Amino acid sequence: EKQREKFEKINAGHRDAYIETIFYFAIFWPIVEVTASLAMALIVWYGGARALMDGVTFGVLLAFIQYARQFFRPIQGLSEKFNTLQSALASSERIFNVLDTETDVEETKSPKTIENPQGKIEFRNVWFKYNDEESWVLKDVSFTAEPGDDIAIVGATGAGKTTIINLLMRFYDIQKGTIFLDGTDIRDLTLSDLRSHFGLVLQDNALFSGSIFENITLGHPEITREQVREAAHKVEAHRFIEKLPDAYDYVLQERGASLSMGQRQLICFVRALVYDPEILILDEATSSVDSETEALVTESSKLMMEGRTSVVVAHRLSTIQHADRILVMHKGEIRESGSHQELISQDVGIYKKLYELQYKDQLVAE
Repeated sequence: EKQREKFEKINAGHRDAYIETIFYFAIFWPIVEVTASLAMALIVWYGGARALMDGVTFGVLLAFIQYARQFFRPIQGLSEKFNTLQSALASSERIFNVLDTETDVEETKSPKTIENPQGKIEFRNVWFKYNDEESWVLKDVSFTAEPGDDIAIVGATGAGKTTIINLLMRFYDIQKGTIFLDGTDIRDLTLSDLRSHFGLVLQDNALFSGSIFENITLGHPEITREQVREAAHKVEAHRFIEKLPDAYDYVLQERGASLSMGQRQLICFVRALVYDPEILILDEATSSVDSETEALVTESSKLMMEGRTSVVVAHRLSTIQHADRILVMHKGEIRESGSHQELISQDVGIYKKLYELQYKDQLVAE
């Protein structure tokens, strides 16, 4: 009922604004037309009388008529586009409001750099909530990922899995504790420097109108086509790209609408790999693909993770069973930690319960 009332209020506001726009248009357009017509009539009447008395020539009269038409033509054009202009002004106001929004994450004035990045991650007693009025989303979270470790994070919806990724990329700042990257507090790094160490693949892939090559490189001038092809081969994306018209120059529709969900995700995998990051982050990266593509992507992701620290957030436990360590989140806390075999061998545990729920049909059959 509240949502219906809210919708009706917004809809009524939109209706009133549209009626007001039409009202002003209905006034503005006739005024311009009447003024233009009166001006033309005045010129013809006065100029015609002078021409008959040999005061001016007909050529001068015609010239003034043309001047009047040219003077009123842009004004008439504006009156025709009045509604469009009003909509554009409203849109520009919203755009500038977004551009003027101040970020909550402040850059350090004395930035440090990581001389020899290895990809070590450490969360030390991290507490976080999105605003002061909400309860804690993460509570005293601590863990370490050594260079080359494959860390998986699982848990129910709302447990805090994606929040860990957001904090690691510093989309938000924590209230308590410290997050280290190779022993350096991430707040001591510039945002561009920090994020250059990560390759991020999300559940919602971000593709733009442009060629596949442009979507992968994002305009980076130093990335070559050979590097893109090499990365595409590693994640098995090269085969379907080569079958497309113009291959890597194939122009995608907005958000990659001309490709399947699995193909879009594979392109995002190539994008993450081509930048050669020290740390790879996969946040529900296989949740939107079919089982066949999932198996392909899972196998490809293993190749991507070689020699890199990786943090994988997943609901499908089949994709993270090979992880070196699995962190089990529950209500903002790490309740369990260990390998798949260690966690599944426990008599009672959150991970074991999640596993049994996902594979109950298979377990019953056995």
